[in-house]
Amino acid sequence: MKFINLTRRTEIGANSYYLEAGGKGMILDCGMHPKDDGEGALPSWKAINGRTIDVILISHAHQDHIGTLPVLMRRQPNARVFMTEATGEIGAALLHNSVNVMTREREELGTVLYPLFTHRETERASDRWHFCRYRQPYGTKGQQASLDGELTFEFWDGGHVLGSSGVLLRMAGRTILYTGDVNFDDQTIMSAAAFPETRVDVLIMECTRGDHPTPPDWSRESEEQRLVSAIEAIFRRGGCVLIPVFALGKTQEALAMFYKFRRQKLLPDFPIYIGGLSSKMTEIYDRRANQSRRQLPRLQLLQDVAPFVLTGQTIDDSPARAGRVYALSSGMMTPKTLSNIFARRIVENPRHSILFVGYADPESPGGMLRAAKPGDAIALDPDAPAQTLRCQVEQFQFSAHASRESLIAYALKLAPKKILLVHGDPGAVEWMRNQLSMRLPDSEVIVPAPGVEIEL
Repeated sequence: MKFINLTRRTEIGANSYYLEAGGKGMILDCGMHPKDDGEGALPSWKAINGRTIDVILISHAHQDHIGTLPVLMRRQPNARVFMTEATGEIGAALLHNSVNVMTREREELGTVLYPLFTHRETERASDRWHFCRYRQPYGTKGQQASLDGELTFEFWDGGHVLGSSGVLLRMAGRTILYTGDVNFDDQTIMSAAAFPETRVDVLIMECTRGDHPTPPDWSRESEEQRLVSAIEAIFRRGGCVLIPVFALGKTQEALAMFYKFRRQKLLPDFPIYIGGLSSKMTEIYDRRANQSRRQLPRLQLLQDVAPFVLTGQTIDDSPARAGRVYALSSGMMTPKTLSNIFARRIVENPRHSILFVGYADPESPGGMLRAAKPGDAIALDPDAPAQTLRCQVEQFQFSAHASRESLIAYALKLAPKKILLVHGDPGAVEWMRNQLSMRLPDSEVIVPAPGVEIEL
């Protein structure tokens, strides 16, 4: 068995990993880097030049895990692509949106390689996807009945976003588990991951929150109350709230929290605004409400919460108004996105607030804003002048990723022979490596260097 990390650096970027077993070549995820442009946004596939890919397995539909799938399918036309049905529906919508974004960037930034793929190519690619049920073993040709000794894989509910999965692979009595993005705790909508609990030989594990300890007194209920208190205070001083969110996952969790707050009369009714892509993702959540493991299965977000929808065409006609919540993407406030445009509108006004509820890369505009102090000059868009930070900025812990404590506990339960640490910034990965090396002395803990083949 061989493994190659196809990300360009030790980071959360264009996630993609090569695995070879039983003479079969596989790719686990093929993401697009959220910060890089053009060729630099792709995984480093040069490390697998000349190798045939038989199977591509997609863990979920976030951009950093599915964003370059049409490009990889173009390069490997005979590879079979597998994912859950929900990931397929979400992924198709997200990739079409990505074509629109890349086309706009080609015009605005002069990035001549964009778009990396077209709408027609996306349609042709999605027609070839094979959809898998949770906890059902599949062979590399897509059949459900596995053959003795053949490489098989099965998807397990990852509890991260709708359709998210870990992937369990079996070959000749050996097992490999790829966690993808996982969450072992219930969220407002998503139920906690339902993952294998028996020993595996190799664990490929995400490390997103490896450098963030969970406060000993933290609970989701207390954090929700803290959010309620913050929104109340902002409304009292005549301000509005911007919550940068990912269109997939975080938007729907935020809307569900607001629904709970209203029902429990913790907050009065107030207008809520989301983005156009967020609205499309929310439609899919609503359609699949009774087809997935989730909290609040009867909740129809677009009907019961009734958010208003903003787009790139209407954002300029929507000034910041007191007593409103704007839950806008992108979650990292990438330049030219709705959250970035709106943040630049309110960042110098002390009445307003920006509340972060999830991960933001430290070098992204969202990450830089979180680290800034009142009075700092901050440039949220390289094409716009720097502004003085005067609005209130607060952080809340509603991550869709597993805590580092629960990741360690899960690894201890499985006690694998080898652990490969991926999907984390250097500090997060190093903390996880140190802890696992101390607590699992009989396991080999590996941080796979990008582009380097590892024999498993």
